[in-house]
Amino acid sequence: MYKTSSGDGIPCLCVTNRKLCQGDFNERIRQIAQKREADAILLREKDLSQSEYEKVAENVQRICQETNMTCILHNFWESAWKLHCRNIHLPLGVLETLPDGVRNYFQKIGSSVHSIEQAKRAEGLGADYVIAGHVFETDCKKGLPGRGLDFIQKVSGCIHIPVYGIGGICQENAEAVVQAGAAGVCVMSGFMTIRQ
Repeated sequence: MYKTSSGDGIPCLCVTNRKLCQGDFNERIRQIAQKREADAILLREKDLSQSEYEKVAENVQRICQETNMTCILHNFWESAWKLHCRNIHLPLGVLETLPDGVRNYFQKIGSSVHSIEQAKRAEGLGADYVIAGHVFETDCKKGLPGRGLDFIQKVSGCIHIPVYGIGGICQENAEAVVQAGAAGVCVMSGFMTIRQ
């Protein structure tokens, strides 16, 4: 669990990337869930088709149910509906086209944003939280400088819903992200690359 210097826990979402996972992906998910290393698992897996994603999601959701861990599915709201998962994280473009009747099904809807304007748009469309980034330089966005803590501060100051920072976040800099105004952090490599 990510901690502040005072020892308090920092809300943390595990963002998956099975290609980074050393060892069995489902076992790593179970380990994260059982040890409460994160507050929720966001199954991202952007390279998969919808049918491929559903197969992976079935396993991850089962593990999350067995371990009482919050599971958040990504992008494919139809799959989330089919699998009875009521937490969804959507790219802004998908959130903009989400049918009104579907919106009410989900308990939590998140969206990814990369600007103040996008953050305001997501809030206006009914998002319950946003993930803003990338904060620091990261291998996932090679060659692109991070937007920095100022970006988190500005996004957090312009909307009324929780903001989670993403991008290059580790134990050493997570507290600074929260001090800049974020409600919590998202971590991918830090969870996925740990050897079992």
